[in-house]
Amino acid sequence: MRVAMYYSNKDVRLEEMPRPHIGPGELLVRVMASGICGSDVLEWYRFNKVPLVLGHEIAGTIEEAGDGVKKYKKGGRIAASHHVPCGKCHYCLSGHQTVCDTLRKTNFDPGGFAEFVRIPKINIEQGGSYDLPDEVSFEEATFIEPLACVLRGQRLAGVKEGHTVLVIGSGISGLLHIQLARLKGARRIIATDIAKYRLEAAKRFGTDFSFDAREYTPQGLKDINNGLLADVVILCAGAKSAVEQALQSVERGGTVLFFAAAEKGLPVPSSINDIFWRSEVTLTSSYAATPAEHIESLEMIRARKINVKDMITHRFGLSEAGEGFKVVSEAKDSIKVIIEPQR
Repeated sequence: MRVAMYYSNKDVRLEEMPRPHIGPGELLVRVMASGICGSDVLEWYRFNKVPLVLGHEIAGTIEEAGDGVKKYKKGGRIAASHHVPCGKCHYCLSGHQTVCDTLRKTNFDPGGFAEFVRIPKINIEQGGSYDLPDEVSFEEATFIEPLACVLRGQRLAGVKEGHTVLVIGSGISGLLHIQLARLKGARRIIATDIAKYRLEAAKRFGTDFSFDAREYTPQGLKDINNGLLADVVILCAGAKSAVEQALQSVERGGTVLFFAAAEKGLPVPSSINDIFWRSEVTLTSSYAATPAEHIESLEMIRARKINVKDMITHRFGLSEAGEGFKVVSEAKDSIKVIIEPQR
């Protein structure tokens, strides 16, 4: 089968590898759509792991079901999460399923940028696979995982009705955060980015105010928010300047959610006394999502509560995956880039 083998953001090669062999309790899925995630272009994170086949936002049809699989049949439409928790360890039982050791070890074989993937038995047993309703397209289904991550992030950050929410970075994650915060009843939503295209997208998807991140100031936020900073700051960018802006923009008693990975080795660039002491500010982070959050995400997409279809800006075949990685890594005039392995 054909795969897009990743060596670097500028070196993605169309190669051949054997179609995965499935065992009892497993599925072989013909991948119809696979989204490129912002984490896929973190070169520093992949440096010691290449070459490899990336892609974890997948949807497709069942090509083959292994012995013992009763829920799924050949030809069925399906989406799946690449990481699944064990459900019984200390972390899972305390509500932190996404830091479970099992979750961090599970994955597809080989990855979503391939014509076929093997879905391991644990993904099926632990609820990491999902029937797609007819009204959800394969392309829309690639948003299940990123939206599930956003759902978890806002739950941990405590976003609620009446909040002022600042979203730093208006790529796909930022735009999903904007839509979800609006759905939750946020009183005011402000977004920043350095790309004009994405700032305009932020306006289309529900922000009240958008600022060029190079011109944004906390005082500017106060000027449009009754003299107050943000109740919740959601950090969807990893640059040092973005982190600094986030820490300077949170109101007393507020929360900063570290949603995106930061630059490699970046420390928290602030004084503990200036930010935390006497301010009751909470710093929190979120990673991945649980099967339950994936199901909630799927239902929101099915019910059209979150508009994902209009976020798709580019589609490429498997042989053009390198161009897709270029578009995502440049982060200019794009939002969601989809790879269609059957093209």
